[in-house]
Amino acid sequence: MSEGTMQRRAQRDDQRARRTMRAGGLNRLLAAAAAVPVMLIAAGCSSGSDSGSGDDSGAAQKSGGASASTSPSAEPTVQAAAYGALPEACGVLSKKTLTSLVPKAPANGKEGASSDTAARASCSWSSLDNNGVKGSQFRWLNVSLVRFETDAASSGEQQAQEYYAKQVQDVAATAGATNAKSQAVAGTGDQATTVRYDLKKSEGAFKQQTVVSRVENVVVTVDYNGAGLAGDKTPDAAALVKSAELAAKEAVAAVEAANGEGGGGGSSSAAPSQPSSKPSSKAPSKSPSASASASAAKKS
Repeated sequence: MSEGTMQRRAQRDDQRARRTMRAGGLNRLLAAAAAVPVMLIAAGCSSGSDSGSGDDSGAAQKSGGASASTSPSAEPTVQAAAYGALPEACGVLSKKTLTSLVPKAPANGKEGASSDTAARASCSWSSLDNNGVKGSQFRWLNVSLVRFETDAASSGEQQAQEYYAKQVQDVAATAGATNAKSQAVAGTGDQATTVRYDLKKSEGAFKQQTVVSRVENVVVTVDYNGAGLAGDKTPDAAALVKSAELAAKEAVAAVEAANGEGGGGGSSSAAPSQPSSKPSSKAPSKSPSASASASAAKKS
């Protein structure tokens, strides 16, 4: 075989080998390229699955948090009024007490005007014991009862507490009062205060005692004053205070009895007033006060 022929055969073999190598590389490249989308798809599915799981968990947490935060809390309730009735104002004191405090007064007393006796009521007694040339002894007694009903804003007891405090302040601030003194009273409802002072009038020197008491949602105010007129001696203030506090205890006991508690301290004729069909409105800020007492004394 000639040398030229051998060279041509070697070139053909070399070209054939190169074509084979190029074909094998291309096949491998195509195989690799085909595998890439499969991997990307698998990775995308895996990533989507994890992301979905995380979103669900977060949503669940958010949902749980919202549920917990929006759950309704217990609405605060206003306490219902303990007492729904008042006793007859002119029947809260016993005959014995009336004889002692206002000996010359009519036993039945003078009932105060009220549009709703289940919410507010009062009764007064005026006594003038004429001793001729020795002068006379004057006494005036008033019992005021005010009951508060629970409303949407506050309980009847809370309103009574506020009214009680205002009554004590108003009495202590009476115009013209001198030597004013206040003292707590035990055993008379839930709260009780006696305010005493002197009041100089043209008729004589008056000794004023006002006992303000609260029992549950009811405020009881007892005004009691006395004076020696036309030259008679001025009554003893300590004795008048003792009498006023006794009357306050009886009046409070009558309120309790009218609502089914205790035995009552008034006369046997005392009977509870019927509660009105409508919730009573708040009572006026003033009841017969010490100044009214003095005015009544002056008229007498």
